[in-house]
Amino acid sequence: MRFFLAITLAIFFVSAAHAERRVALIIAADEYRNVRPLKNAVNDSRTIESALQKLGFEVTTEANRDLKRMRRALEDFRDDAAGADVALIYFSGHGVEIAGDNRLLPVDADPTSLDRLKATSLPLEEVRETVTAVGRIGLVVLDACRNDPFGQSGDGNSGGGQAAGGRGVVAIAPEVKAEAKPGLGRMGRAENVLFAFSAAPGQTASDGTSGNSDFSAALAKFLPTDGLEIRSVLTLVQQQVYDLSRGKQLPYVESGLPQLFFAAQTSKDALPERDRLLLAMADVTPDLRSEVETVAANADMPLAPLYAALITSDGKTMAPRQRQQKLQEAADAFIKVRADMRNVASSDPQVTALRQQAEAQLALGSFDAARALLGKAADIDGKSRDDLKNRFIERTLSEATTHYLAGGASQAQLRYDLAIEDYRKAVALYADVDGFDISDDARYQQTLSWELIGTLEMTIGNLQEAAKAYDSMVQSAKKRAAAQPADIDHQRGLVVAQNKVADVKMAMGDIAGAIALYQQALATMKGILEKEPNLAYLRDYAVCFNRIGDALRVSGDGPAALVNYRAGLKAVEFLVEKAPDDDGFRRDLSVSHSKIGMALRLMNDLENAIAEYEVALQITEALARKSPDDMELQRDIGVSLNAIGDLQRLTGHNDKAFEPYQRGVEIVRKLVARDPANTLWRRDLEIALGKVADVRNEAGDFDGALADHRSAQAIAEYLAELDPGNAEWQRDLAVGHNRIGDVLMAKGDRSGAVAEYQAGFALANAQLQSDPGNAQRIVDAAFCRYKLAVAGVDPATNFKAALAMLTGLKSQGRLPGANEGWIGMVEKAIAEAGAPK
Repeated sequence: MRFFLAITLAIFFVSAAHAERRVALIIAADEYRNVRPLKNAVNDSRTIESALQKLGFEVTTEANRDLKRMRRALEDFRDDAAGADVALIYFSGHGVEIAGDNRLLPVDADPTSLDRLKATSLPLEEVRETVTAVGRIGLVVLDACRNDPFGQSGDGNSGGGQAAGGRGVVAIAPEVKAEAKPGLGRMGRAENVLFAFSAAPGQTASDGTSGNSDFSAALAKFLPTDGLEIRSVLTLVQQQVYDLSRGKQLPYVESGLPQLFFAAQTSKDALPERDRLLLAMADVTPDLRSEVETVAANADMPLAPLYAALITSDGKTMAPRQRQQKLQEAADAFIKVRADMRNVASSDPQVTALRQQAEAQLALGSFDAARALLGKAADIDGKSRDDLKNRFIERTLSEATTHYLAGGASQAQLRYDLAIEDYRKAVALYADVDGFDISDDARYQQTLSWELIGTLEMTIGNLQEAAKAYDSMVQSAKKRAAAQPADIDHQRGLVVAQNKVADVKMAMGDIAGAIALYQQALATMKGILEKEPNLAYLRDYAVCFNRIGDALRVSGDGPAALVNYRAGLKAVEFLVEKAPDDDGFRRDLSVSHSKIGMALRLMNDLENAIAEYEVALQITEALARKSPDDMELQRDIGVSLNAIGDLQRLTGHNDKAFEPYQRGVEIVRKLVARDPANTLWRRDLEIALGKVADVRNEAGDFDGALADHRSAQAIAEYLAELDPGNAEWQRDLAVGHNRIGDVLMAKGDRSGAVAEYQAGFALANAQLQSDPGNAQRIVDAAFCRYKLAVAGVDPATNFKAALAMLTGLKSQGRLPGANEGWIGMVEKAIAEAGAPK
């Protein structure tokens, strides 16, 4: 559409300084006698008349004419305007298609029968013939009925939720209902004529609620745009209407115009941001449009901000799942910053006005313009801060709030760099008033700004900067707590901040640093409990013990982890005793027993570990019987069953492992059936099937093992294809190939096993190439080479490569303890094969 349109109105809609003669006939109908009247058709004609006159057109306007007067107007236009260079006819009113014939309805159109309707309506072909006879170039613009023009829906509305405001009519004769199709049909190419319709065939064309239809308002707005070809002008019209209607209306064009022979007046000024966005939106595919429209509809927000986020973040190239997450993230951020802009007030009316203007620009997807307006507001606040020393604190905090809002606007566009920059400007301003007595709300916003910086730095993978931001969050939370020591919530806020820092340290491998901070949080919670003992705070206290235990367990210190887990268990047992009907506390009790089981497994106390998991399982099953629809409880049961199965295998009781594994599979299958899109549950099923397959394999049931492994592998393939960037899912796929290969080797199918091992190695090697220094990926690739060598694939080369990888990691102190025995395993295989090291 944009190509043909461009070849057109740039030809026409230019400065009046050009010598060619341009003429226009405008016909509009509101006051229908026999069909539903309209509200804005005549208003539209006046708006378009004014726009065309400014562009140098000689304009004749006819309003509310019957068929005889409409034909007279066409005849007069043909006689008076003959020989013009450019001829334009604009119609605003009702239109209908009858047996492939497009017809425009005058005010006396009679729908009592099909013959009467044909006799009292104007064929669009007569309009085409007129415009062709008058000008060398012709343009027909139709802002006419595009849906249910005769009220055939039966509810008196015009479709698309437009009610009486749409271009529709009242109920008509049955034969007309059967033959007259809603809207106008396609014209087909017509030499030297362009047809511009206000909506695509079958779509709603709104009559508008503010004096003009969306189509006519957009047309009048963009026609005078200097320096823009007509294809781009009508693209702007198209996307403006699409955006304002939230996807319900999309203008449509058919063109038979010759090649471009008339250019619009050039301009040195760049297009506004909004216009550039509308042009870019035109290149978005229908599938992506559907994704954007769905997210916008669910969030009850405009389309343009999501399109801006999609285009700016190059979302068109993302995997569907990632793009969906990013669009939802942008929608959530937009809703938040819009609410913030409405709720956060400023004492300066100029700043308030600029923020309101910025909010309006955000709704249009003009993020740069919004940031510019917020920047002006911040400049006003900054200047006032310098000029009015007595209002220094107020202005500083207001400027900080403005930058905080700008950060939210940038988050809505998924521009993390700009958001971090704005939030850092905010915290820098808070630092300027750090020594003053500022409000608790301001202190809280300072703490929250640091938290947002840390979260965004984590999002982009900058753990060092995230750690610094969370450290500052802790300091801010400490000051807030010190300013109001009696406020318990402030003390809890400090615990949250300390745990944020500890979480980053865990992610960076600083287990000791994480433990120290978790212990600080524990001490803070202990102080809170001493001041105000209650069950909610005691639960927080128990969680702190569990977090310390988790860190100690990851570090390999099972006994110390066990001490903390048991301390947490003691607190939870007290909670259950005091509130026996609180299912949340009972679930915490189950978690505590599971964590104790983890620590005991690490300490190789397998029998007691099984006992703890069985206690956890009993508690969870009792809760699940009370709440059978709680899917997370069902998942907890599955996790406990798998853990019990693992421990039974480690104790040599493979026969006892099968039953909990099989129960776990059945539970997870039901979860997946309830929510097939839940990738976490799908992966749980993949893992559970693999465990059942391992037990079958060890029992000699190779066919059953192979069937379960292949079922697990099908899930792994689905997940890996869903998100190719998920390293964990790619690793699952590689491991699955190796496990299938092991079963095939046991069955004597060496060629089949080799194919699986090679597939696993290809995946593992690709992962290693993307991150050559990753110890786990080196171990995975070494294991795949070992499997290939054992299967007889170039044993000398593969054994040697596997051994070199493992010994290299060990010499660097980076070989995981669980894999140290692999070096001896490979060396033994080399010796048995007689291959050189």
